[in-house]
Parts: sequence; structure tokens; C-alpha cells
Amino acid sequence: MTAAAHRPATLDDVARAAGVSRSTASRVIAGTGFASPAARERVVTAADQLGYVPNPAARALVRGGGVRLVVAAAATSAAVLDDPYVHRVVGSAARVCAPAGVGVALHWLPLGDPRGLEQLAADSSVCGIVLVNTTEALLEAVPRSLHGRVASIGIGSAEVPSFDVDNTAGAGAVLRHLYATGRRRIAMVTGPAWLPCSRRPVQAYRHLMRQAGLPERVVDGDFTAARGRVAAGEALRRWPDVDAIYAISDETAFGVIAALRDGGVRVPGDVAVAGFDDIPLAGMTAPALTTASHPVGRIATAAATAVLAGRPAAPVTLFPSSLVTRDSA
Repeated sequence: MTAAAHRPATLDDVARAAGVSRSTASRVIAGTGFASPAARERVVTAADQLGYVPNPAARALVRGGGVRLVVAAAATSAAVLDDPYVHRVVGSAARVCAPAGVGVALHWLPLGDPRGLEQLAADSSVCGIVLVNTTEALLEAVPRSLHGRVASIGIGSAEVPSFDVDNTAGAGAVLRHLYATGRRRIAMVTGPAWLPCSRRPVQAYRHLMRQAGLPERVVDGDFTAARGRVAAGEALRRWPDVDAIYAISDETAFGVIAALRDGGVRVPGDVAVAGFDDIPLAGMTAPALTTASHPVGRIATAAATAVLAGRPAAPVTLFPSSLVTRDSA
């Protein structure tokens, strides 16, 4: 009983050698369902003699555990599928899942439409889900069948553990740095209002401005460089004396710097600029960007690990953010 020398033994080889159906061989190998003692012994013997090694993904499918983890990103449009931040989450999740023979898929969840989660819950090939850009409505829409195999990067709930960066502390560190370097007329460019995690830095900004007796100057943003350009122009029109702009993301900060440069405003001579995320490009721009760290890889790794483990995690796990000072502020 030997399989063809040019390829590894398959489940079909084992079934033929044991004289049983493929489904019986599958049940024995997977350890699920009924098989007679005699059939079980023949399958085990055949598998040993053939050197059969079960494919972990196929074994997961047989057991109903799924063969892919889905990174489900909520957003107003499918453009989120091209977001570098989301790609970093997918890459980190893939490193966790590969040794288990589990693939990783990226899925867009349109805001306000819970049907996407229902469809994923009904898909037997899905072993679990990592939510990105999680909202309160999205948490409420998580089907009970997903409890124990879903984690959130962002806000969480009693049923859905949360993994995120402590952007309140990170924003505070950046703002205190701007104050310590003499900036007193600090404007802030926010993230999208619908995203709960983008509200925390705004709250930190308002708290620190009130504490220091400084005016609050808030401009709406959306994490993009294009919006950063527009926001910089708006800030200068509304507050011509602005001497610092803090953007909630590095991408937005790049747009702010570009707009200031195009308008003849010196950075940091006239206006200091800072961001958040410390993406690789932040240290290579001119001027290099002052920002705060965002350990996306560690966060995504923890979330994917919790999903694969299939056991409850701490309700909220926050990863620290550290100030990174460079030339822009």
C-alpha cells in the first residue's frame, strides 16, 4: 500500500487502501462522526503506512471550523479595501493564520448594512472575523453564532473583545509636545465623525486646550491626504494666527504640509505640523513628521490570535502609543 512516489498521499489514497468510502476515511482522520471500530483501524493503519499528513485547512473544513479568517472593514465605500492601514492588518493576520493552514480574506462592510455580517456568519468556510473600523451599530449586528470567534480592532463589547491603540494618550503626548515648544494656537484636523475610535483624540485635544486656557480650533477630516490639504486651507482662513496643526493621521498631516508649502507657509518655522501613526513614510518626508506610534502589527496579531484561539479575551486591550519627535514640530 504505497501512494504514487511523485506526490504525497491523499485522503482518497487512504480510503482506497483501507477499503472504505472517502467520507468514512474523512470522519476517522478528522475524529468526528461515526465509523465502526474495524473501519477505524483500517483507516489509521492505511494512513500510517502511506505517511498521510492531513491538510490543516481541509481538516478544519471537515470539522466545520472554517478555513479562512475574514478581516471585515466597515466604511462608507469600497475604497477601504485599498487602505494601507487595512492592508497592514491583513498582513499581520496572515502571519498568525498561515501556520494553522488558515487563509485570510478581506471584506468590505458598508455602513448601516448588517447583512454582510449575517452572510459571513452563515458561511461555513469562515472560522472567524476581525472587525476593523468598528461602530456601535456594527457591534449590535454581530450574530450570536459569531460570539467567541470575532474580535474588534476598535471598540468592543461584552461579547466582542477589543484591541486598539491608546490614541488618547498618544494624542496627549503630541499636543503636550507642541505646547512645550511654544505653540499656543493649535488647530486639530479630526478623523471621520462616524468612527468611534477617532473621537478619543478629539476629546483629549479639547480637554488639554481647556486645561491650558487655549482656544479650541477643530476642522473635520477623514484620514486622507486630500482632506488634509483642504483642512489646512480652512484652518488658515478661519484662524490666520494658527501656529500648529495636529492631524489625527499621518496621511492627513502630509496633506496639511503640502497645502502649507504651496501657500508659502514654512513648516515648522511658521506652523508646526504633527500627525499620528508613525507610518514608514513619516521619517522620510521633508520635513520629517513628528507623530505618535501606532503598533498596528501587534494589535492585529493579538486580534487574530484571539479569534483562532476561540476563547474569551480581555474585553479591552489597549496598546501604548509613544511620541516620535522629528523636524516638523
